[in-house]
Amino acid sequence: MTNEKQNGLAVRELTLRAILLGGVLTLAFTAANVYLGLKVGLTFATSIPAAVISMALLRYMSGATILENNIVQTIASAAGTLAAIIFVLPGLVMVGYWQGFPMLETTAITMLGGILGVLFSVPLRRALVVDADLPYPEGRAAAEVLHVGAASAEGAAENKAGLSALLWNSLISAGFALLAQMKLAAAEVSRWFKVGAGATGISGGLGFALFGVGHLVGLSVGLAQLVGLVVGWWILLPILTQGVAGPDAETIANTVFRDDVRFFGAGVIAVAALWTLLKIAGPVIGGIRSAMAASKARHAGTALAVEEQDIAIGWVFGGSLLILLPIAWLLWSVLAGGPLAGSAAILIAGALVFVIVIGLMIASVTGYMAGLIGASNSPVSGIGILAIIASSLLLVGLLGRGGGAEASAAMVAYALIVTGIVFGIATISNDNLQDLKTGQLVGATPWKQQVALIIGVVFGSLVVPPVLNVLNETVGFVGVPGAGPNALAAPQAGLISSLAKGVLGGDLNWAMLGCGALAGVGFIIVDELLGRAKKLRLPPLAIGIGIYLPMAVILPVVIGAVGGWFYDRWADRRANPAFAHRMGVLTATGMIVGESLFGVLYAGLVYATDSDAPLAVVGDGFHVPSILVGAGLFVVLILTSYARTRKAVETTA
Repeated sequence: MTNEKQNGLAVRELTLRAILLGGVLTLAFTAANVYLGLKVGLTFATSIPAAVISMALLRYMSGATILENNIVQTIASAAGTLAAIIFVLPGLVMVGYWQGFPMLETTAITMLGGILGVLFSVPLRRALVVDADLPYPEGRAAAEVLHVGAASAEGAAENKAGLSALLWNSLISAGFALLAQMKLAAAEVSRWFKVGAGATGISGGLGFALFGVGHLVGLSVGLAQLVGLVVGWWILLPILTQGVAGPDAETIANTVFRDDVRFFGAGVIAVAALWTLLKIAGPVIGGIRSAMAASKARHAGTALAVEEQDIAIGWVFGGSLLILLPIAWLLWSVLAGGPLAGSAAILIAGALVFVIVIGLMIASVTGYMAGLIGASNSPVSGIGILAIIASSLLLVGLLGRGGGAEASAAMVAYALIVTGIVFGIATISNDNLQDLKTGQLVGATPWKQQVALIIGVVFGSLVVPPVLNVLNETVGFVGVPGAGPNALAAPQAGLISSLAKGVLGGDLNWAMLGCGALAGVGFIIVDELLGRAKKLRLPPLAIGIGIYLPMAVILPVVIGAVGGWFYDRWADRRANPAFAHRMGVLTATGMIVGESLFGVLYAGLVYATDSDAPLAVVGDGFHVPSILVGAGLFVVLILTSYARTRKAVETTA
């Protein structure tokens, strides 16, 4: 099982050591992504750092191969991406259905949806990886990293420089986060003010993770998010807050943003996602036909090329149907003994059809978006918005509204759990096709990589629940009783649970959703015109994200995108531009990993000490100096970090 023959020689691929190393990296990357996603509503792609670490470690072992390293990054990447399930599951705590995250149910929701995502991605690989001309930026970058690492001693030197950049930036990122928790450096700078009878402001987080995310998403997405920020905070908010009463400008602005502006952004995302689905329907159908033809040829005795050897389509269909059995059990366990138990049969049947039909559609959309703009940039949470609205409307259609407060609460929880399963499909499909593109470029065997993806799903599903429980019991979530001052915003989970309650309660903010949908049509037209004119595009999905995420999150991402653009222009002029670009990616990735892992460790410290600020060494009186220290140190460290990376590029080339 572990070897494939190339040029007459056995090449290690799906090996035990690759699986174990992928599992170890899973612990770090999944925990980091869970924390980052709950804090700022964004996650990062783990394939490139996993590939670099894998090559740095496996090169000391005999017989290490590029295909083995590819398996490591595949497992770690799948597990790290599955952490995006936190965009849905915390909603069950926010609505009061769960008090914590039960291990069995949380693991089952995450794992079952993730495995379905892997199976759905098998025919999609042909449609969106083999037959489609999509860039897959992270998939290609990971393949380049693997190729260089396997090529020569020069590759070893570049790997060493890359690992150094990753570790250095992780350390300064974690160090700055430590100073912020000591209250010696501010974590955010903001200014709120009145605009006529309305209110708005400017706010930016001083966090390396957000800056690093900006570098990775690139200028096109960064500027699109800037457009969303301007529309949401400096156009809509001053208009919608006119005459609204409140104690101060900050309270007024944040209240109206939460109640109205975010729904406008959700409307933009919904229309943009539907547009994407329409554009890729044809290629997806063609991919399924191609997979069936390959399966027929295999059964006829035809020898398939390595790149054609997917998991057999019969196993895909059979496995997908088989997975429905434990999903049905999970849904029954949720309904049994509750106010909806009498309607369990129709609710379970409707949910299973929903998971298969909507899940396949969503897998297609997210896979296409990953190929177009990368897994890090793909707004999977926007797909979650569509899924929760659709699942809630399904429940309204099956049971209607009413039935009392207990029944309504149970319907909200059921909609969130069904959406959680579908969201697992979305997150994995979003990542899998990126990994499969890497595999295509390095000559991997598709079915072995697909097995590795399933292993990654299993690993990630076991890591997510305990991390969620530690964070819930220590810092909590914004809006949940008992949450501390450092409570995690979990913005997508809050929005998705609000949408479920709105649809099922009949009081959803349809007006703002409708206005956002109309604006989304306009943004699509503008983006298409820019594309035809061969100008820098402004993806409508990114604009929608810029509207509905807090400014403190979006602004540093925009600044990071601009900073990354300047670095990339410099990298283009180097003797080895590919290596220079990879060093930039690893620099940004280190910024994300360091702060995120510190966040998980800090949550554990809060839990152990039963204190909301266990590291604070100064009080509120140091607030103003902390702003000066934080802003100044942040700028100095960013400049120092990029200067160090540039020097490493020059001396290694």
